[in-house]
Amino acid sequence: MGESTEVTSTFRPTRTVRSMRTPRAATRLSAMFHGVDVVLLLTVFGLCVFGLLMVNSSSWKFSLQYYGSTGAMFQRQLIWFAVGVVALAITVLVDYHVIMKLSVYAWFAVLAMLAFVALGLGATVLGANRTLLGGSIQPSEFAKLIIIIYLSYWLYSKQDKLGQLSFGLIPLGCIQALTGGLIFMQPDISAALTVFLLSSVLFFLAGGKFRQIIPTATVAVVAIVLFIMVTGLGRGRLDMYVSGLQSPANASDQVKRSIEAIVRGGFFGIGIGQSETKFTGLPVPPTDSIYAVIVEETGLLGASLVVVLYMLFLWRGLLIAKRAPDMPGKLMAAGITFWIVTEAIINMGAMSNLLPFAGNALPFISYGGSSLLSVMAGTGILLGIGRRTEMEKQPSEGRPTGAVVDLRRRDGRRGVSRVVRPTGPRQ
Repeated sequence: MGESTEVTSTFRPTRTVRSMRTPRAATRLSAMFHGVDVVLLLTVFGLCVFGLLMVNSSSWKFSLQYYGSTGAMFQRQLIWFAVGVVALAITVLVDYHVIMKLSVYAWFAVLAMLAFVALGLGATVLGANRTLLGGSIQPSEFAKLIIIIYLSYWLYSKQDKLGQLSFGLIPLGCIQALTGGLIFMQPDISAALTVFLLSSVLFFLAGGKFRQIIPTATVAVVAIVLFIMVTGLGRGRLDMYVSGLQSPANASDQVKRSIEAIVRGGFFGIGIGQSETKFTGLPVPPTDSIYAVIVEETGLLGASLVVVLYMLFLWRGLLIAKRAPDMPGKLMAAGITFWIVTEAIINMGAMSNLLPFAGNALPFISYGGSSLLSVMAGTGILLGIGRRTEMEKQPSEGRPTGAVVDLRRRDGRRGVSRVVRPTGPRQ
C-alpha cells in the first residue's frame, strides 16, 4: 500500500503540469492575434479559396501551353497562396510604424526593379515583358503597395507643408513621375494610372486641396495622350471601348467572348470546370478574364457573391481606417482598401464593357504570384492597423498604453515612439 501511494503521488504533479501547458500556449497565441478583424480575415480567405478553385478551372489550356502540364499554374498559385499567408501573418504582428519606416528602402528597391524591367532586362511571360527572375516577380504589383505605405509616411511628415508648392505638390509630382514613369515605360499604362490615382487620393486625404491635384493630373493626361499618339499603344483599346458602347458587336474580341460567357452562365451557371469560352478564344482566362469564367461557371449567383465579398472588404477596411489611432494608420488603411477594391471594380467592369479594358488583375482571385502576395501583405497591414487600434483601447489588460504617434503640433512629428512592452504579471 505504501509503495502504490508513493507512485501515485509521484505522477500527480506531472499530470498537473501537462494540463497547464496547453491553455498557456493557447492564451499566448490568442493574445498575439487579439483585435484582428475576423470578418475581414474570413472575407479575404473566402476570396482566396474561391480564387484557387477558379484558377484550377480556368488554367488548363494556358498551363499546358506555357508550363507543359495542366495543373502547373494551379500548383504555382497554391505555393504563392502559402507564401501570402505567411506574409499576412508577419505584417499583422509587426507594428505598422516599423513597416512605414522601412518603406523608404522598399521604395528604392522597387524603383531599381522597375528600372531593370523598363530597360528590357526582364522576362517575357504571356506576351508581356513586365517580370523578373523568369516571370516570378512583377515589380509593378509591389509598387502599388509600396507607394501607399511610403506616401502615408511621407504625407504625414509633410502635413503642415502640403499647401506649399515647393514642399508639397512638387515633391509629390516627382514621386509620381518617377514611380509611374518607370511603370509606364514597360509599357503598363493601367498600373501607371493606378499608382497616380492612389497617390492623388492619399494626397487629398492627408489634407491636400483638390485644386492642387489638377496641375499634376493635367501633366499626366497630356503625357499619356502624347504617348498614345506617338506609339499607338492603348489607342485600339479606347476605340474598341467606344465602339462597344455603341454596339456589343463592335466590341473587342475579349469583350465579345466575355459577354458570351456571361450570357451562357445565366443565373446559376453551367458548373465549375464546364466553361467553353476558356477553350474557344477567351483571352488569358486565368488572369485578366477570370471573372468572365466565374460568371459562366457559377452564374449571376456566384458573380454576385464575389461582389458582396469585395463590398465586405470595403466596409471593414474603411471602418479600420476610421478607427485608426493616428493619421499614418488612417492613410495607409484607406489607401490599401481603395487600391484593392478599385482594382476589383476595374476588372469586373471591363469584362462587361462598362469600363475600358485595362489589364488589371482581380485581387485574391486572378492567377499571379506578385499580385496575390502584394494584396495579402497589404491585407496583413490593414489587419495589423485594426489590431493596434484594439490594443490601444485596452490599457488595463497589460497591453501597450503609450501613444504611438503624437499628432499634436508640439510633437513636431520628429519620430515614432517605440512599442511599450507589457509590464503586468504573466497570466
